[in-house]
Amino acid sequence: MSRKHSLAALVAALMSLSSTVQADDWPQWLGPQRDGEWRETGIVEKLPATLKVRWRTKIGAGYSGPAVAGTRVFVTDRQVKEGNDPQSPFQRGAVPSVERVLCLDDASGEILWKHEYPCVYTVSYPAGPRCTPIVDGESVITLGAEGHLNCFGTADGKVLWSRELKKDYGIRLTPTWGFSSHPLIDGNKLITFVGGEGSAVVAWDKSTGKELWRALSATGPHGPGYGPPMIYEAAGVRQLIAWLPDGVNALDPETGKVLWSHPFSSKEGLTAPTPRKAGDLLFLTSFYDGPCMLKLDATKPGVTEVWRGKGKNERQTDGLHSIMPTPFIIDGHIYGVCSYGQLRCLKAGTGERVWEDLTATAADKARNARWANAFLVCQADRFFIANEQGELLISKLTPKGYEELSRAPLLKPTGNAGGRSVVWSHPAFAHRSVYARNDEEIVSVSLAAE
Repeated sequence: MSRKHSLAALVAALMSLSSTVQADDWPQWLGPQRDGEWRETGIVEKLPATLKVRWRTKIGAGYSGPAVAGTRVFVTDRQVKEGNDPQSPFQRGAVPSVERVLCLDDASGEILWKHEYPCVYTVSYPAGPRCTPIVDGESVITLGAEGHLNCFGTADGKVLWSRELKKDYGIRLTPTWGFSSHPLIDGNKLITFVGGEGSAVVAWDKSTGKELWRALSATGPHGPGYGPPMIYEAAGVRQLIAWLPDGVNALDPETGKVLWSHPFSSKEGLTAPTPRKAGDLLFLTSFYDGPCMLKLDATKPGVTEVWRGKGKNERQTDGLHSIMPTPFIIDGHIYGVCSYGQLRCLKAGTGERVWEDLTATAADKARNARWANAFLVCQADRFFIANEQGELLISKLTPKGYEELSRAPLLKPTGNAGGRSVVWSHPAFAHRSVYARNDEEIVSVSLAAE
């Protein structure tokens, strides 16, 4: 074979190989396995000073992160007349609004279809929807801030079924900070935290929206809280973890039967950080009440408490008082963001603090870093960190300390919190790219190695 023909054959072979490689999706909260790990390879070792933007698309406001599946990107937002919202984000009003579900083309960012519905916003911090859409085959499910639960066909946006949780379950008041618990798909079931008497947790047939079971009660001003349902296995039993404002529970995901309950109340219902399992340990952290480590029984469903944080409040902390970011547990150590932006490392076995660092969240530069946030995603032996200042970082977190490898601006902070401008939306990492949004646009940036 001639050199020319040999080269052509090699190129053809490489093209054939590349066409069979499937890029990883990010179809739900925290990614394909709902654990915040980005498992793609071929990712940049260091961020360039100017990121390679694939596309930008104008959208409205919201805290909900994007979901990426196949050739589609899904995100939700809110439209409202300028000036209609209360001057303080803490205030609750009754503001006529429109929530939208948007489907974008992953190659160009073009909006392929949209669905919108009227929605009166009564929540505190009313920027927009909170929950990441969840894609399941040819359908996508969204949950709005006021409890509008919808299932659409991914191809054309046709409504397959819908529910209004407040009306359907007799809930008089929306939780203070809205319906924020990212729905979970398990087999033929969609599981969502709802609230009310006997319906804190509800499972539906994901294809029809028919209720399959309901369990527990959550009737306070914060309803079922703000964290996501998670399913973990322990003692050979699949256990649906439902952390509500008065304590953490495990349910049988097939029937809703309560397997065990453990008291761990959260002031203001701040149960937002995702419960984390590592081996036989189950870790919880909340803004005011701090951390609690439970040990899952090896022989039957149940838990015992290993340790609990001793910090007096969110200002006087010893452990980890997270308001939103999901922590990680790696090799016996916990990594997470505390109440004033302290990125901390704790010993998982005791809760003892190993180190803290303020630079990742930019809390070292903020006048008042209360609620300072950074969202952590693990990729190989390092972390991609999206902080609230709209920066993207690559860093290593080990018991030895925090090591920043690179940092670059990703998005303009457009939200308002604590007297500063912020981005409070968890990005998606898929197709060797990052997808992030603020209150004005959604952007896709390539992170593929050259």
